[in-house]
Amino acid sequence: MKKQLLFILLFISFISQAQQTVDSRQQEIVFTNVSVIPMTSETVLNNQTVVVKNGIITHISSKVNYDKNALIIDAKGKYLMPGLAEMHAHVPPIDDIQPMKDVLLLFAANGVTTIRGMLGHPLHLELRSKIQSGEIVGPRLYTSGPSFSGASVKTPEEGIEKVRSQKKVGYDFMKMHPGITKNNFEAIVKTAKEENMPFGGHVSFGVGVWRSAEAGYATIDHLDGIIEAMMPRLDTLTEAEAGLFGLYVGHNADVSRLDKILKTIKDNNVWIVPTQTLAEHWQSPARTTEGLLSWPEMKYMDKSTLDGWARAKNSTMKNPQYKPESVLKFIDVRRRIIRECQRQGVGLLLGSDAPQVFSVPGFSLKHELNYLVQSGLTPYQALQTGTINVGKFFKNDNLGVIKKGAVADLVLLDANPLKDITAVGSVQGVMLNGRWLAKNEIDKTLKKLAKN
Repeated sequence: MKKQLLFILLFISFISQAQQTVDSRQQEIVFTNVSVIPMTSETVLNNQTVVVKNGIITHISSKVNYDKNALIIDAKGKYLMPGLAEMHAHVPPIDDIQPMKDVLLLFAANGVTTIRGMLGHPLHLELRSKIQSGEIVGPRLYTSGPSFSGASVKTPEEGIEKVRSQKKVGYDFMKMHPGITKNNFEAIVKTAKEENMPFGGHVSFGVGVWRSAEAGYATIDHLDGIIEAMMPRLDTLTEAEAGLFGLYVGHNADVSRLDKILKTIKDNNVWIVPTQTLAEHWQSPARTTEGLLSWPEMKYMDKSTLDGWARAKNSTMKNPQYKPESVLKFIDVRRRIIRECQRQGVGLLLGSDAPQVFSVPGFSLKHELNYLVQSGLTPYQALQTGTINVGKFFKNDNLGVIKKGAVADLVLLDANPLKDITAVGSVQGVMLNGRWLAKNEIDKTLKKLAKN
């Protein structure tokens, strides 16, 4: 009887351990009977065994030998794809690491295994280090420093010093915000090239998309500056008249100018992060404030944040320049730009500006992928923006794909996203930085993170 009881206790302990986060990067983790979406091509490899050790995919085949002490994950009927990247993320720029950890967990729980932090803070450098060491669970983090803007850079000398300082302390890149003057911009760009420091983000109205592309932006985010460059009277247009991202004038955009703009962007190897979710949720009249606030994912944001998001949307829609019919045309123009980027070979990267106005970390990427498909991309093309394209952007052939030797940033899904892009929401488990986050662990994490 005692032996039977001991056996039962050991069995329960084993099951419990298998369902929890696996911290040991030395243990082999094996997915069996799984359908693999490698993202190296538009295909599904059925009935595969995928072996992971030390955070790297060591084998992928229909028949594989693996260690007897490996953690076995029976994934029959499920789909394994590379983890997604949020290429326009925001980690709280504050002196408290706990809210940062909460945001990272929201991303991770939704299958986001890489984020690019677009508003840096000195504590993000420590955060990045602790993620890499495994002390903190979260996606791999590429972080900018505090942003360059009209407010933070008043002179060329300030810009030069800011570039050199951010390079010295170890930020990955520089974030551009609006309001930078032409003279200050040129000083920043010159120094950035000398220091081999990438930069990207917003396009300052006084600089424009043409010069920004030619200057070597790594990414132009939000489609910023593109609609403005399509305006018939660009030489007399003011920033106040245009509105954020061309909100108030986009309906009058001359689409015949788009090909030339995109050619300049492509010729200068600039990638585009559309953040269409921001426009569809914040700026569009198609979704009401009340409707957005009722979405289940909003429970992960605190009341003050939600109140701020509501004020932002309501304030925008109450502006005398805001005309719902015109804004819907502006949204259609944005969708056309996205579609043409794909058609003309301009690199697209997945990003939703989370957490920003009605973009909850992790959850918002599901909306972004859907909006990319609504803009004219196939599900496979949309998924590329958050997987293999990210590897190409970072010049890492082993990121954003499933193959032998690749980084084991993985998400296990209940359905095939190549058939229905909304399947990215059916997360059954996530692997990042050598850890396996099982479904029950994810559910417990989300329950703890809920604010209401």
